[in-house]
Amino acid sequence: MRHLIFVFLSICGIVKAQDKFLKLDATLDIIRKYHPVVKQASLDVEQAKADLTSSRGMFDPALYFEADRKTFDGSNYFNYTNPSLKIPTWYGIDIKAGLENNLGSRVDPTMTIGKSTYLGVSIPVLKGLLFDKRRAAVQQGKIFVRMSVQQQRQTINDLLQDAGEAYWKWTASYQVNQVLLMALKVNENRVDFVRKAWQSGDRAALDTIEAFAQLQSIQVMERQSWLDLQKARLILSNFMWTEDGKPYELAEEIMPDTSWMLVAVNNYPVPVLDETLLIAMEEHPKLRVTSLKSDILEIERRTKFQNLLPKLDMSYNFLNKGYGLSKSFASPLFENNFKYGVQFVLPLLQREARGEYRMAKIKIQANQLTFDQARLEISNKVRAAFNEVIAVQQQVNFMLQNLKNQQMLLRAEEVKLKLGESSLFLVNSRENKLLETEQKYAELRSKFFNSLISMQAAAGALR
Repeated sequence: MRHLIFVFLSICGIVKAQDKFLKLDATLDIIRKYHPVVKQASLDVEQAKADLTSSRGMFDPALYFEADRKTFDGSNYFNYTNPSLKIPTWYGIDIKAGLENNLGSRVDPTMTIGKSTYLGVSIPVLKGLLFDKRRAAVQQGKIFVRMSVQQQRQTINDLLQDAGEAYWKWTASYQVNQVLLMALKVNENRVDFVRKAWQSGDRAALDTIEAFAQLQSIQVMERQSWLDLQKARLILSNFMWTEDGKPYELAEEIMPDTSWMLVAVNNYPVPVLDETLLIAMEEHPKLRVTSLKSDILEIERRTKFQNLLPKLDMSYNFLNKGYGLSKSFASPLFENNFKYGVQFVLPLLQREARGEYRMAKIKIQANQLTFDQARLEISNKVRAAFNEVIAVQQQVNFMLQNLKNQQMLLRAEEVKLKLGESSLFLVNSRENKLLETEQKYAELRSKFFNSLISMQAAAGALR
């Protein structure tokens, strides 16, 4: 499937710089590397990674040091020196160890005088044991990184679609201008031929006016096509940037690749609709972002559910006299040298917690509706793009047959003119119709290749 979608890029290989041809894949490669929108999308990914690193910081071990001393009127009231280490764990249990050295005549009676050590844990028995805000922040941070990557893909997808459309409009404008330049040369030669024929008495003077009027008409058309080409070139230049971040304007000497004119559109492989739809439903960045948002909302719901649980926190510390290890750490928990605490909190009505939990569930439902709507829109967009590919392909084939017929009619009219059975007016009419057909043919071919890009972009596969 990807081969069918990307096969049109095979005609767009990078060529030598001296050829002065700019091919599609070279254009898109420049945009991917240097366009500021792409760089900004990359910065968004890096910012999400930085936020994830920041959220993980809540589980970093922390070293504390407290020192407090008071002397007054020659009396040492207290001298506290208390270093400690706190280690948060993923499962909500915090481990804390420390040293204490409390001296003085008026030491807080709840403190141990002299040197002591402790090793303890703090456990949220109900609320916060299985899940808490710290773990939620880390999990959401990981998802935000994945979301930013998908948003980057969507940005690049949209940017390349616009750039591809600008490229093919530039290509069509160039081809139309080439058609009119050739017609201009033909008519200049015709005017010269008719003038000489009039001077030799083989043509009426009115034929010279007819030939010159046709030349003037094509001159006007050629100048308009040149103006359209310059506009298309400048629009494409909007997507072109240099490596050092400066805008780059395509020079007039640079020409689009014209090898696409040799491709038989009627036999060109067209992406399979069902396979493209499957890729879109599985990989489209917009759907992936919405799905990841659902995961974030589910984490939020789990966090809000924790608020419905009563708060029951327990802490326990082994205590030891002095700075060395002793048998107290191996003694029974509640026999000697210990400190423990219990805190229980239960809001009686739980209205705030119930309201927040309900809002979290509503957000999930709303996001699911957004996801379903996005799936429908993307599916219809892919189908519409596929229909355009098929329709334009058929139009190109019809226009090719029409072009061949117009060429035959013009050649026949020119033969009749030489035999004296036609007029220059009829030849000019046939030529005008042929020029119109050639322009439409070039535009339709460009539209066909652009429709392939549009279908790929509708599936979110441009990157």
